[in-house]
Amino acid sequence: MSALDSAGAAAAGQAATAVDRVADAVRAEILTGALPADAPLREEAAAARYGVSRHTVRAAFQRLVAERLAVAMPYRGVRVASFDRETIIALQQFRAALEVEAVRIAGERFGHEWPERVLGPARDALDRLAASADWLEAERVHAEFHHALVAASGSPRIIEAHAALGAELLLFLLHVRPHYTLESLVAEHRALLDDVQSLGPDALRDHLEHSTRLLVGG
Repeated sequence: MSALDSAGAAAAGQAATAVDRVADAVRAEILTGALPADAPLREEAAAARYGVSRHTVRAAFQRLVAERLAVAMPYRGVRVASFDRETIIALQQFRAALEVEAVRIAGERFGHEWPERVLGPARDALDRLAASADWLEAERVHAEFHHALVAASGSPRIIEAHAALGAELLLFLLHVRPHYTLESLVAEHRALLDDVQSLGPDALRDHLEHSTRLLVGG
């Protein structure tokens, strides 16, 4: 590689790092509620705050749009995504399609007693959930728990589709936060881990429907 190529690669790496840094910072503010739904994301203000170019900020905002944490609106710029009734129901329906089917497949594979190699990641997530230092960490570990349930299916396509939910799953837990303490969240999910083995997919369907009702009623 020539010196010119090396310099170009280094510059590209620095730009990517700057985009990551801005995206990570704004994402954290969205997922902690510091930036509420529909709040505007201003390129100029973010560029000044983080000491980067507007091009870098624009790339970071585009990443958040791709993650469905923000929306780009004509004549209104980029704003934090709303989490309205329609969005909640659509997300939960998609989760049910993936998670309930994953548990059904896991039941076919393992019966009513899943092996430790399958249960281990979910139990580990629950232990880390109980020890979470803040709600943002709890959001991430909660997502890992549900990913572990999906992974029990052994279905690469379902696992991949569920992983693509990414930050949306974290955002969901932010909005149900008023209905839980950390202790009650952990207790509910410990019970769920037992119930999906003994009761199968109906247990997970009931769990998702309950959390949906907390936000939209009905």
